[in-house]
Amino acid sequence: MIVAHGLSKQYGQVRAVDNLSFTVQPGVVTGFLGPNGAGKSTTMRLMLGLDRGQGNTKFNGRTYAELDDPARAVGVLLDAKAVHPGRTARSHLRMIAAGAGIPARRADEVLDMVGLGGAAKRRAGGFSLGMSQRLGLAAALLGNPPVLMLDEPANGLDPEGVRWLRDLLKSLAAEGRTIFVSSHLLNEMTHLADALIVIGGGRLIAAESLPEFVKRHARVQVVARADHPAALIDALMHAGYRSTPQPDGAVIVEGVDTDTVAAIASRARVYLRELSSVQTSLEEAFFAATSNAAQYRAN
Repeated sequence: MIVAHGLSKQYGQVRAVDNLSFTVQPGVVTGFLGPNGAGKSTTMRLMLGLDRGQGNTKFNGRTYAELDDPARAVGVLLDAKAVHPGRTARSHLRMIAAGAGIPARRADEVLDMVGLGGAAKRRAGGFSLGMSQRLGLAAALLGNPPVLMLDEPANGLDPEGVRWLRDLLKSLAAEGRTIFVSSHLLNEMTHLADALIVIGGGRLIAAESLPEFVKRHARVQVVARADHPAALIDALMHAGYRSTPQPDGAVIVEGVDTDTVAAIASRARVYLRELSSVQTSLEEAFFAATSNAAQYRAN
């Protein structure tokens, strides 16, 4: 479990992180979301003690600085390119393992785990961004830690790699580990995350399950198909509801539930052939929740 309490960071007149507190539970993948400039990377650095600020973060009851064996307690991926370009993938991991008291053989185990077994002798300077991400993830997994903190781990991965990463993180969470993942790929987060921490302007916007977040911030649309769509639209208008006809003959209604639409259609003697509700996406929920906190907008 990760418990962050009162995290704050000031850069001159800019409050990058503002009294931020949240809990990341084990056994699920928790996504860390926010607009550009929201303070996600600064928050993660504060959590690990890499930046000075206020507040603290405890990993299963201890701050990162208090951990006796940090590599075996918290696996971290913040910058996939933070590797000496002249080192091979194997030598890079063996160097980390030696410093952490981890057997050298573990380097090859994690290289195989992330799909880089065949590139163990290649120099990191020649790696693509996707390969560098895999190497960074291998380093995070070296100590087989119960907690993983990953900043944008899907950057540079192709669709197959993104799916592989998703399956890996879900399997690690299923083992009871605490998985905390920052990402700007909202569509992928829909498939990956069970819970969300959402920030904007350095402040907490939401800390809840992904379905709860979407339900709270996204619109719910009712889709109706009637033998006489125009009659249904007219009945809805007289009842005070706006509706939008679709090219395929469906009628979209917002701000109302299916029972209400059914009752209006019944009173108007309009026969419904289909009636369902559809919730809009995580992307729409995210933009609705963070619209007032976005730092950079195009005109």
